[in-house]
Amino acid sequence: MSTPATPIEHSLPHRSTTVRSTLTSATSDDEGVVGEDTSETTRLLLERLQAWKHMCGYLEEYIDATAKISKSQAKDYEKILKTVSNPLKEGHHFDQDLDGVVGLFENLRNNTRGVSNMYLETEQNLKGQVSPILERLHKEIKNKTKELKGGALKGSKAVDKARNVTQKHIELLGQYAAAHESASHNKIEAYNDPYVLRRGINHRLNKQIIEENNNRNDMITVQNSFAQFEAHVIETVQHAMSTFFQFMGGQFDRQRAMYGDIVGSAQNMPLDYEWTRFVRRNDGIMIDPDQPPRTLSSIAFPNQSHVATKPVIEGTLERKSRAIIKGFSTGYYVVTPARYLHEFKDNDDFLKDPNPELSLYLPDCVIGAIDGVKFNVKGKDVSGGKVGNAFSTTTELQFKAHTPNDAEKWWRVIKDSTRVASPVAEKSNPVSPIATTPAASRNVSATYPRDEKASPQELPPAESTKAVESEPGTGVKRSASHYHGSPGGTGVEKI
Repeated sequence: MSTPATPIEHSLPHRSTTVRSTLTSATSDDEGVVGEDTSETTRLLLERLQAWKHMCGYLEEYIDATAKISKSQAKDYEKILKTVSNPLKEGHHFDQDLDGVVGLFENLRNNTRGVSNMYLETEQNLKGQVSPILERLHKEIKNKTKELKGGALKGSKAVDKARNVTQKHIELLGQYAAAHESASHNKIEAYNDPYVLRRGINHRLNKQIIEENNNRNDMITVQNSFAQFEAHVIETVQHAMSTFFQFMGGQFDRQRAMYGDIVGSAQNMPLDYEWTRFVRRNDGIMIDPDQPPRTLSSIAFPNQSHVATKPVIEGTLERKSRAIIKGFSTGYYVVTPARYLHEFKDNDDFLKDPNPELSLYLPDCVIGAIDGVKFNVKGKDVSGGKVGNAFSTTTELQFKAHTPNDAEKWWRVIKDSTRVASPVAEKSNPVSPIATTPAASRNVSATYPRDEKASPQELPPAESTKAVESEPGTGVKRSASHYHGSPGGTGVEKI
């Protein structure tokens, strides 16, 4: 018969041991119970989809910005087009055919308008054909995110739930196993029997494993589909960028071709095209280089051959200088129908302006007698030149001809020119280049009065012995011939 143990001898289980064993068991169970954390994988994949979605958004913004720039450039080229929209100033100077300057500017207008329309077309193509590709891709990424959240994430939640249930039963088993060791005589409910709890853990752990494996398989499927999905994303991006390049590259090629056409229009213009056409249009105004230069002999002007322009006599004479030591000097002298005796240095009308060096109005002069080749003329120089200024008073000038016959001719013409009537015998009809009315014609005719009298050759020779009268108030003596035929006393018709 056994001896009953006393309460003092009864040894209770050591608490530390119980706790230690329980903790060790729990730690070991936890390590075996917890499997892979698929929720972390799901969150990582969701973050990756978010990155792809943002990448797609950046591309969409890039295409939209490019489209806006294209629209803005179209407006800028409209401004450029306005610089050549107005017709060319003095455009009538250019040929109106399209092979010249007019054609160049028409080409500029057409191609600039084409560039502007091309930018508008590019803007429409980018918005209508490139942006939709990226927008559809963006939606696909969003749908993939929803799919991941609705499938894999839901499976991860089921796994977490199963793990929580299993963990609660494991903790319950540890609680009642410890109670069993500490108070073995205490009654434990049947459903909390550690044996039953262990079997319940096996049941729930099996369900957990099934959920974990199912979720694991789903995640593997999702991971595998991600590789295909990302390949699809990249392929779609490549297609979008290829379409983008097609429109942008085509735009640049067309723009280059348009500018090339402008340059070609300018380079194909012959260098003498505009000038040749300009000369042809203004043939009556432009100078014909094939025509010979003008000569004085080929020019005619009004009154060019009027009788008043022809000398009565002209030639070289010698005149004695007022300075005795200088003797005689040769000059070119002319007696005109206007009854002037003009002295010139020579007979050249082109070297300098042929203004007379000396001019004597013969009706106011006194003609002396001929002495061989010499004769004298007494009068006042009215040329207004240097010599005339020197002759402030009437001076007697001595002339010398080359021969006595020449002296006789000069003396007779000069003597006849002192008469009241003009020695011009020819009738003439002077013409005025500016006379357009009868009154004007009358004025011009009055400039050169007709003289019905005979020529100097037909007049009787003047007598050198006629009395000489003194001009009243001047002391200048004048030949009586000055007063011949003039009831007024001078008989000189002013011209």
